[in-house]
Amino acid sequence: MSNSADSPHADSSPDRGRFRWRPVRLLTVGVFALAGLIFVTSFNTARGTNIRTDTALLKLSDLIRDRSHKNGELDEANSALRKKVEALAERDDGSTEAEDAKLGALEKSAGTKPISGPSVSVTLDDAPPDATAKLPGYPEPHPNDLVIHQQDLQAVVNALWKGGAKGIEVMGQRLISTSAVRCVGNTLILQGRVYSPPYNVTAVGDQEKLKQALAESPEIQNYMLYVNAYGLGWKVEDAGKAKLDGYSGTVDLHYAKPAS
Repeated sequence: MSNSADSPHADSSPDRGRFRWRPVRLLTVGVFALAGLIFVTSFNTARGTNIRTDTALLKLSDLIRDRSHKNGELDEANSALRKKVEALAERDDGSTEAEDAKLGALEKSAGTKPISGPSVSVTLDDAPPDATAKLPGYPEPHPNDLVIHQQDLQAVVNALWKGGAKGIEVMGQRLISTSAVRCVGNTLILQGRVYSPPYNVTAVGDQEKLKQALAESPEIQNYMLYVNAYGLGWKVEDAGKAKLDGYSGTVDLHYAKPAS
């Protein structure tokens, strides 16, 4: 069948020679117009960059680690300033030797002064991601069974305090009464810094008492089941004489109230 434009009746049509905007043509023009609009918008948005990649975008994990690095730099700067302030205060405070001794003892107990002595080191680590049950009778592990959790680190810290630790460091950071050991997934967030496993905890005190407290902790005994069954990392060793730096961060309390 011929098109109407080829029909002999078309010559007598009053619309002869006029371009017809048929639906198909209208749709084609609309598609090209929309494509042009998208191209212009993409160019203005990208400003010449490749928007198909995310290399120009800062991932959340990168942002967290960047903030952690900056927090570390600020901690170091704050520590240096604190030492200068303390030096000026000691020079000009006019206190007696007895008062200075009392203040020094309080600062040592609070964890803001360095301490040294015999120590115990504890290391915890994730199991291999492809770990399987190593003991008969144990089910195959879930992903959560293969990573260090917040309660695992807290169990170690609590046991060491119970064993008479004079001071504790986690990943090189001195703990004080307001320190919070928190984990998000298998990432440790401690005093504004972010760490990944393996995690190291160092405590100064009587080595035998510290190791005994670790062995007697019910929470650590439960953790040891996963160590033996799935291969979570666990190592306790005498670390010789260690020096723990004093805590240099803020010591302000926001949610404390006097004990009755």
